[in-house]
Amino acid sequence: MKLALVHDWLTNMGGAERVLINFKKIYNDSPIYTTLYNPTKLDDELRNIDVRTSFLQSEKNLKKGHQSLLPYMPMAFESFDLNEYDIVLSSSSSCAKGIVTSPNSMHVCYCHTPMRYGWEFYYEYAQDWNMKKIKRNMLKYFINYMRVWDNVSSSRVDYFIANSRNVALRIWKHYRRESVVIHPPVRCNLFDISDIDEDYFLILSRLVPYKKIDLAVRAFNELGLPLVVVGDGVERENLQSIAKDNIKFLGRQPDNVVKEYYSKCRAFIFPGEEDFGITSLEAQASGRPVIGLKKGGLLETVVKDETGVFFNEQTVESLKDAVKRFQHINFDKQTIRKHAEGFSEEIFKNKIHDFVSSKYHEFEKISKWKIL
Repeated sequence: MKLALVHDWLTNMGGAERVLINFKKIYNDSPIYTTLYNPTKLDDELRNIDVRTSFLQSEKNLKKGHQSLLPYMPMAFESFDLNEYDIVLSSSSSCAKGIVTSPNSMHVCYCHTPMRYGWEFYYEYAQDWNMKKIKRNMLKYFINYMRVWDNVSSSRVDYFIANSRNVALRIWKHYRRESVVIHPPVRCNLFDISDIDEDYFLILSRLVPYKKIDLAVRAFNELGLPLVVVGDGVERENLQSIAKDNIKFLGRQPDNVVKEYYSKCRAFIFPGEEDFGITSLEAQASGRPVIGLKKGGLLETVVKDETGVFFNEQTVESLKDAVKRFQHINFDKQTIRKHAEGFSEEIFKNKIHDFVSSKYHEFEKISKWKIL
C-alpha cells in the first residue's frame, strides 16, 4: 500500500506543521507534496526528508511568501501526479485538499479549516490588508473565484477529518460534507509543571491582525500587570508602539525558552478566535490556566473555572474583567495537566492510523462493488 502526504506549504512552523510531523511518524516512508519548501524555517523533523515541491518553488517566491502566490495554488496542487498512490492524506487549511487523485486512490483530508480568507474571515482579512481601492476591488473577484474552486474541490475528498467540532460545523456549512473530529496533537512530553510561580502573564502567537494581540496589549496597559509576548509578525512594530513598560516583546524563541515561560507564567492569554488553538493546550500541559475568548476551538480545550477563565466579548473591558476574576480562583496544576494529556501525540497518532485503515478497507469494498 503506497501513501502520499500533501500539505499547503512548508515555509514556517505552526500547528499544521506539527500535525504533518505526526503524519510522518505514522507513515515514515511517505513523500510529502507541497507548493513551497523552506527547510531553514522548519524544525529538524521536517528537514532532510522526501519533499516534492510544485512549479512555484523558487528562491524568489520563498522571499515573497506564500500569500502572494495564492492565485496559483489551485493550479499548483492540480499539477501533482498522484496516480501511483493507494491513499493520499492531505493536511489542508487552503488548497491542499484540491489535489486530483485517481478513482482507485482514497483521499482523506485533515482539514484545519476551510480557507479562512475565502469565507467568514474574508471581511476581517480585507480590512486588515493595506491596499489601494483598485486592488481591493480586484480582491473581491479573486476571492469569488477561490470560493467557487474551494467548494468544487471539496468533492474530490473521499473522507474529511476536522480538527475540532468548530471546524466540522464550518465544513458542513461551506461544503455540505460530514466529517469526523480528531483534535490536533499536543507535545505533552515536551512540557513540565514548575513549582516556580513568576509574576507575569504570557502570550505565544504569530503577531498578525486576526490574532487580536492588540486587544491584550490595550487591556494590560490599563491593568498595569506584567505581560510577556513571545512571537513575531507584521504587527510587532505597531504593538510595541502602543505597549507600556509592563509589556515585553521577546520575538520568536526556541522550544526550551518557550517551555520555561509556559511553566512559570501566572496564566496564558488567548484573545483571538481560533479554529482550535494548540498553544492553549501547551500552556495547560505546563499546568497553567488559560484566560481566553469564549468562542471557536477554545470551547473544546478549556474547562471553565477548572483549567481556565473565559471572557465573552472581544473588548478591553471584557478581558480585564476575566483577568480580575482569574485572580480569585485557585487552580490545580495537576488537574490542568491531566486535561491536556487527553490531547497527546500518541492519542492523535492512534486515532489517525485507525481512521485511515478502517476507511481504506471500506473504500476497497466500495470500489470492488462498483466494478461488479
